[in-house]
Amino acid sequence: MDVAVSAAVCHPFPKSNALSNKSSIIRPKRLCFTKVPVVYRNASSGGRVGSIRAQVITEAPTKVEKVSKKMEEGVITNKFRPKDPYVGKCLLNTKITGDDAPGETWHMVFSTEGELPYKEGQSIGIIADGVDKNGKPHKLRLYSIASSALGDFGDSKTVSLCVKRLVYTNEQGEIVKGVCSNFLCDLKPGADVKITGPVGKEMLMPKDPNATVIMLATGTGIAPFRGFLWKMFFEKHKDYKQFNGLAWLFLGVPTSSSLLYKEEFEKMKEKNPDKFRLDFAVSREQTNEKGEKMYIQTRMAQYAEELWELLKKDTTFVYMCGLKGMEKGIDDIMVSLAAKDGIDWTEYKRSLKKAGQWNVEVY
Repeated sequence: MDVAVSAAVCHPFPKSNALSNKSSIIRPKRLCFTKVPVVYRNASSGGRVGSIRAQVITEAPTKVEKVSKKMEEGVITNKFRPKDPYVGKCLLNTKITGDDAPGETWHMVFSTEGELPYKEGQSIGIIADGVDKNGKPHKLRLYSIASSALGDFGDSKTVSLCVKRLVYTNEQGEIVKGVCSNFLCDLKPGADVKITGPVGKEMLMPKDPNATVIMLATGTGIAPFRGFLWKMFFEKHKDYKQFNGLAWLFLGVPTSSSLLYKEEFEKMKEKNPDKFRLDFAVSREQTNEKGEKMYIQTRMAQYAEELWELLKKDTTFVYMCGLKGMEKGIDDIMVSLAAKDGIDWTEYKRSLKKAGQWNVEVY
């Protein structure tokens, strides 16, 4: 006589303490056994032989989405592309470095009529007028946006840039001018400007208005941080509560006549002494106690212990923008400090990057 029995068994998936804090691990909620026929057959007197077949399946895994600590909601990228750029107009273009500064830097404002929505920390592309030596349109050049999302006029209808005019002498003794930077620095109010983008999510601000935001800039790398600081201290936003954290800006330049937006930043510090710290590093005019030139990493070394303590907190965000060599100098400071606590700086920095707390845009 044959008897058929059907069974379905579900067991909860065991939790693992070792993996519980790793969001990258995807774990099914249950393991389920499908219904399986169990057949008993009389094979000999008084004995029964059972045959069991089982198939183990898993439910569809629940995907754990990474929650960003940055202001990524509503971010738009690549609305305008090189083949179909937005054409704005230059509204303002003014030199913001002194006559004795080593090179010219200009601040410019372009109209967007609200058609080019961007967030603080993004970049736009500029296509210079004219053609290259092959008769083709010039390739776009990316520039960090130097204004908040509201723009310098507060109506969300403009975008600003901070651009250094590139002029150098090549090996043949010829003077070479950067195509796009000179095009931009020479713009007159009313002139058309071809704009692409916006692009980028690396340098977006933290969501948390109570965060500690450490900003490290050399030269025109100050651009995204001007946007940050305007949003923190000069403006009011529905999607961003009043800033109650700590904003700490380090700006490195060669001469005091090269300090960009100095008056703006000093006004912010005067009105928000407990929320904004400002440190300049003027390499050709200042030295430390050892007589070494005051580069940005030299200035930071004076606050090394304090900076390291801040970097241990999950509410601290570091943003770096400017010359490529600056990151190594900062690494050199942190390696020994981390080692005192038994921490490998390279690994720790990697974990900060993964968490969105170490953000770099250098050139």
